[in-house]
Amino acid sequence: MKFAVVLSGCGVYDGSEIHEAVMTLLAIDINNCTYEIFAPNIMQYHVINHLTGEVMNEKRNALIESARIARGKIKALSEYKPENYDGLIFPGGFGAAKNLCSYAIDGADMKVDRVVEKAVKETHAAGKPIGALCIAPVLITKILGNVEVTIGNDNETAGVIEKLGGTHRTAGNTDVVIDYKNKVVTTPCYMLCTRISEIAESADKLVKAMVKIAGNNQK
Repeated sequence: MKFAVVLSGCGVYDGSEIHEAVMTLLAIDINNCTYEIFAPNIMQYHVINHLTGEVMNEKRNALIESARIARGKIKALSEYKPENYDGLIFPGGFGAAKNLCSYAIDGADMKVDRVVEKAVKETHAAGKPIGALCIAPVLITKILGNVEVTIGNDNETAGVIEKLGGTHRTAGNTDVVIDYKNKVVTTPCYMLCTRISEIAESADKLVKAMVKIAGNNQK
């Protein structure tokens, strides 16, 4: 099976959370699947100095920054076609809430990048599983509406999910929540987890669930 993984930059505060991204790729690999990596060809909302936490006076492109994690093997998300993959996965990080959508700035009134929205809607329409880690379930809920997801137990974010038409399920550190009807799989990761080993476990559980759904699709 082959999965598409969507990144949003490089670094937890302004792009993809690197541990979540890499552990997702590892989970796909150790479950005997393959992947291709994508990112939207857009400018980041801003750039954060990850040493100080301060905003930097420069601009960076989410696709170019994501290429750091992908070791250069990455495509613009506009090239993504659901028929070529068995599932679509979004690691977390503030880039998912700042670059792929504007949740971190606008809350429930967020806007979603049109290429991201198209990829999610077309994957959903094709009946293929969608995975989202950490804060990314908010993005999926904004696009699809009536889905069951988890971000752990954060009441504020859970409230936004409910406002967007979704159903939030409280979950523990490495739990996954599976919406079988919509074929959406989510896990809290760094919304709750504190250890990289927990991120690895979460990503593995998410990928395993998606592999099972994708396998059922092929029967």
